[in-house]
Amino acid sequence: MSLPCRHPVIPLLLAFSILAGCATLQPGYETPTVTVTHFRGLPGEGVAPRFEIGLRILNPNRSPLKLQGIAYNVRLEGHRLLAGVANDLPEVAAYGEADVNLVASIDLLGGLGLIGDLLNSQRESLTYRLEAKLDIGPLQPAIRVDHEGQLALGQST
Repeated sequence: MSLPCRHPVIPLLLAFSILAGCATLQPGYETPTVTVTHFRGLPGEGVAPRFEIGLRILNPNRSPLKLQGIAYNVRLEGHRLLAGVANDLPEVAAYGEADVNLVASIDLLGGLGLIGDLLNSQRESLTYRLEAKLDIGPLQPAIRVDHEGQLALGQST
């Protein structure tokens, strides 16, 4: 036995919402490419070292890419030291590219393990790992970046 629908407008609104959502999806949409352009130490102004992380975002689509936000974290020598978010990001033009610079300071409490490791051995470089998630809107999947590299000590890379 089926119950009569008391609000016939609700199924209509639901169907309209689904159709409207599908209409905004782009056939042939390609996931934008994100590469790390640089990861370097900045001159210190205080106790905590600061780093600049450069990203280049390439948009291979015919519509602009409106970045809503980015969440990221960085590990040095396996120790999670940096985490942050940003929402003041450029719009990437259709078939265009844009650079994003993130500036982060080390959490000194989180860096105690790294400091211990550095005191036990001399190193010319540190291994870093950047994990980032770029939000490009509610109808597209987030772009994920996972990049590893070396950070030279005593000079910028």
